[in-house]
Amino acid sequence: MKKLIIFILSLSLLTSIPVTVFAEKQADTEIKAKSSILMCMDTKDVIKENNSYEHLSPASVTKIMTILLIMEAIDSGHISLDDMVTASENAVSKGGSQIWLEVGEQMSVNDLLKAVIIASANDACTALGEYVAGSDSAFVDNMNERAEQLGLSNTHFENCTGLDDSVTNHYSCAYDLAVIACEVMKHDLVKEYSTVWLDSLRNGKTELNNTNKLVNKYNGITGLKTGTTSNAGFCLCATATRDGMNLVSVVLGADTSEDRFNLTTNLLDYGFANYSLNFIKLDKSKITPVKIKNGIVKSVTPIPPESKSILVKKGTKDFTYEYKIEKEVQAPVKAGQILGEITVKCEDKEIASVPLKAENDVKKTTFLYIFEVLFSNI
Repeated sequence: MKKLIIFILSLSLLTSIPVTVFAEKQADTEIKAKSSILMCMDTKDVIKENNSYEHLSPASVTKIMTILLIMEAIDSGHISLDDMVTASENAVSKGGSQIWLEVGEQMSVNDLLKAVIIASANDACTALGEYVAGSDSAFVDNMNERAEQLGLSNTHFENCTGLDDSVTNHYSCAYDLAVIACEVMKHDLVKEYSTVWLDSLRNGKTELNNTNKLVNKYNGITGLKTGTTSNAGFCLCATATRDGMNLVSVVLGADTSEDRFNLTTNLLDYGFANYSLNFIKLDKSKITPVKIKNGIVKSVTPIPPESKSILVKKGTKDFTYEYKIEKEVQAPVKAGQILGEITVKCEDKEIASVPLKAENDVKKTTFLYIFEVLFSNI
């Protein structure tokens, strides 16, 4: 009997092993997406990625660039939230998600922005683009210019909505969209709308329902944008914050809506469970002056960023710092010129690099400058 019990227990342990392994593999194979990425918004470090540079249709995730340009137009004073926008025939003609604008109807920038962020309204999106840039095509040009400014080489837009039934060269990638999301979420007003589940327009006559169901389900969710077309599949750019750390996940080309939400949840959970932000502690006494050869001043002391945080695996300790600073540089020196760096290491592995820069311009000494100084002292 004793031998029989031992045999049964051994057999149960052996048979349980492949079940566990299969469950983990099954969890991966069940969630299908063409591309995905998990990025720390605070440091721009990529935590996990799968095929994150492939050119794909982003569907309505396109609108995060639209939202960014609108927010920047508001911040610059080019437009205001109270401005009234008149709906054009072009804006009204957009299909897909909409708030059913009528030609000539007027609505505030604020209400149209809510419609874009919460309900992904294509007519509201187009109306705002036309108002900001003067025309739909001019706004799309602005979108592409902004992508270039951000250094995004795997993105090109043909419209501001993400509708892709008639486009031929409208694409982005998970990495580029994550970078755009980092810029978008610098604007607190976006979070006020992207975390709203239900709202309304026209005195309650038009309901706005958030297409991102994680708003009601995920702890710390702050946004941002879903997208779905037959060509793009199911897409989602999601942002979340916990313990002072901000993450963004982008999923493109998922097979089902449930897949995009499940994969996003898994990515965000992984990031929050395994990583944290640490602030670099610098010793300013080790940041020595740099001699300026032939400069109007003899030396300058480079400055580090005001605050620098690094992404590390939880439990990481014992950081070491290596200070490498130029002894001498030739004038002229430009403000922002790198004069050295601080390398942060953990267990002899480099985990971050902090540039040390010149705070101001330093002109080169010239005969005219010397003459002016002498003359001013007479």
